[in-house]
Amino acid sequence: MAVDTLTGLLQSRRSRKKSILVEVGLVVAVSLFLAFVVPLFLSDFRLSLLGRFMSLAIVALGVDLIWGFTGLLSLGHGIFFALGGYAFAMYLQLQIPDGQLPEFFTLYGVTELPWFWKPFYSFPFTLAALIIIPMIVAALFGYLVFRNRIRGVYFSILTQAALVVFFNFFNGQQKLINGTNGLKTSTSILFGSAVGTPQMQFVFYVITIFFLALLYGFCRWLTSGRFGKLLVAIRDDENRVRFSGYDPSRFKMLVFALSGGIAGVAGALYTVQSGIVSPQFMDIAFSIEMVIWVAVGGRATLIGAILGAVVVNYARSLLSEQFPEVWLFFQGALFLIVVLVLPDGVVGWLRTEGPNLWRRLTGKPKYVSTFPSLELDESVQQERETIEK
Repeated sequence: MAVDTLTGLLQSRRSRKKSILVEVGLVVAVSLFLAFVVPLFLSDFRLSLLGRFMSLAIVALGVDLIWGFTGLLSLGHGIFFALGGYAFAMYLQLQIPDGQLPEFFTLYGVTELPWFWKPFYSFPFTLAALIIIPMIVAALFGYLVFRNRIRGVYFSILTQAALVVFFNFFNGQQKLINGTNGLKTSTSILFGSAVGTPQMQFVFYVITIFFLALLYGFCRWLTSGRFGKLLVAIRDDENRVRFSGYDPSRFKMLVFALSGGIAGVAGALYTVQSGIVSPQFMDIAFSIEMVIWVAVGGRATLIGAILGAVVVNYARSLLSEQFPEVWLFFQGALFLIVVLVLPDGVVGWLRTEGPNLWRRLTGKPKYVSTFPSLELDESVQQERETIEK
């Protein structure tokens, strides 16, 4: 019996390694296809749109990490998204001749560069800042909230309240960050070329694909081990996790900070492809849309978050072009269908009902999941083969 159990464990480990290798191969193949084949069939405008939607898929990964796996519904992720965008935009604004100031400073009579702008002369500092600054803000917010054991709808309300505070603060800082007008990036020079040129936009598109694949792999690794199981346990029964000797507050603060850093990367990539960053990135509706993308694709699936962000945004773009007066009704109908018919999202539905749907189409009996030990039992496998014949 012990030998059979050991054999089954070894087989499961081998199958797991094989599935990981297959998944890595698929991710690499899809990334190469998106980066070098898809652009051959799209115009510069469509390619720029797809690049933006891919960057939005990155922030959807962060939302899925904290909502789908940890059960923290954040309605204020626009904060971290905007902080990453502002960090990169500040560096681009400073790519001017020595002794000059960004143009908007002269409009408000500012004659000296503010102290917090000066570190953004450095490109390495900027790359670190667009990740670390959102992570620090998220960690501080998480520490203040989670240590008081605030969760559920109260956490969601607090994140939205923080979003309003940041929006109003950034909106009123005309002399420091150009306030409501934001920071323009399309005409800035980066490595000798204007950011808004088709050549640079293609470079940013490829970089976005690379970071999307990299961060998907990171989130997949993070959620597939013990840490991921602990996050799911916190989501399902936080009190039991606490009684088991763990401190859920620390883990929630950590995953919230990681999610904030992912959103910062997404905001920076979106900024250089949209041509501007402004307080509108911290609009309440925009942060709610991030949650909707994950809900449409499927919570706790990661790939569903990516598909939800890309498909919903691309569909909205196409519908708004073809049906400018009624496209919002199509969008509303999509969300109603997901909530009422597909509560687990598209990918979640495919995972649960897809196998049975295929078996019904092929005339096979309905599949019923069992314990892994039963799946590895030879007598059970023989009986199943007999039934299927």
